[in-house]
Amino acid sequence: MTADQNMAAGRWLSIIGIGEDGLDGLGAEARRRIAEADIVFGGKRHLALAETEIKGESKPWPSPFDSEMRAILALRGRKVCVLASGDPFLHGVGTTLARHVPADEMRVIPAASAFSLAASQLGWALPEIETVSLHGKAISLLRLLLHPGARILALTSDADAPGKIANYLTELGFGLSRLTVLEALGGPDERLTTLRADSVKSERFNPLNVLAVEVASTAATSFISLASGQVDDLFEHDGQLTKREIRALTLSSLAPLRGELLWDIGAGSGSISIEWMLRHFSLKAIAIEADPERAARIGRNVQALGVPGLKIVHGSAPDALEGLPTPDAIFVGGGGSEAGVMEAAVAALKPGGRLVANAVTLEMEAVLIAQHAVLGGELIRLAVSRAAPVGSMRGWRPAMPVTQWIWKKP
Repeated sequence: MTADQNMAAGRWLSIIGIGEDGLDGLGAEARRRIAEADIVFGGKRHLALAETEIKGESKPWPSPFDSEMRAILALRGRKVCVLASGDPFLHGVGTTLARHVPADEMRVIPAASAFSLAASQLGWALPEIETVSLHGKAISLLRLLLHPGARILALTSDADAPGKIANYLTELGFGLSRLTVLEALGGPDERLTTLRADSVKSERFNPLNVLAVEVASTAATSFISLASGQVDDLFEHDGQLTKREIRALTLSSLAPLRGELLWDIGAGSGSISIEWMLRHFSLKAIAIEADPERAARIGRNVQALGVPGLKIVHGSAPDALEGLPTPDAIFVGGGGSEAGVMEAAVAALKPGGRLVANAVTLEMEAVLIAQHAVLGGELIRLAVSRAAPVGSMRGWRPAMPVTQWIWKKP
């Protein structure tokens, strides 16, 4: 037996992508693996589509869904087949299984993804558009993608999702956007419906739908820029806000890298942690805020700016930091002069992590100078002036200067 045959013999798990055309869309190898499997797992719809080919036991997914895949792992070594929608590794069950089963134990035969089917119907080039899964997720994830002329394909959750998304777009000032609802793609019930976002009323659609968005706006519509330092008016705040210019420089000092976690201590309006998460979909952040009104305000800003994954901890540092996952970066914007806060932040940071702290008060500045004297790093004085009326003329009105300490943990 060759090395390839040996590897094939160890592939006890088959993952088969199936479309709405059912068995007609499958090749001989995929059908053979379904027929030879001792047990076939899948959603009720998938099992019904393949029913005539299944010779072993059919097993619908349990409810609630078991992300640990215990039932499948318990069958290791037997012939097991999993049916999945389209491409199992595009927001599908294949990704979940791959966390528990090595690649050399699986044989994966994908079908066309919902994104591929939708792009083919619309004539859209996939590399030139935005794609997002809103299945079981907050529709505010669309917010950052809403740019002039953008084209977006969104996987949705149910029959009501297109209407909810249309209302969301209209509320944000994107009511002129052209929507195409693509239902039951690839099957006999396939249908395309095109309408304007602000014209969607009580329409219901096939629960299996993909929504295509062609973004259109008015002169008054607000966008989230791709740059650091969003305009201050995008954030709801009570004055406790790191202003745009300082925020942009602070994000530069924090230097986010893919997949990293930020602690935002004394988060105020949450502007730093929100902008951190806006840099890349993989970034995570925890906003720690003692004031209950400000913590609630952070929650509203999180929804308004489309970063629903940001975690808000209501409490005072350093006690509120206890038990939180280890951060890659920490920003201290408020409360840093309180006893134990800076020491706790320094201790919590992982090796190679960055700590950035801003001071506008003399008391906090003294803390940062003391930390710099002991630990090193960089001290920077940031000053911004804005043109403002001076009598009948105009002059420069300086904002409060900010002292920034930047430190990388050895």
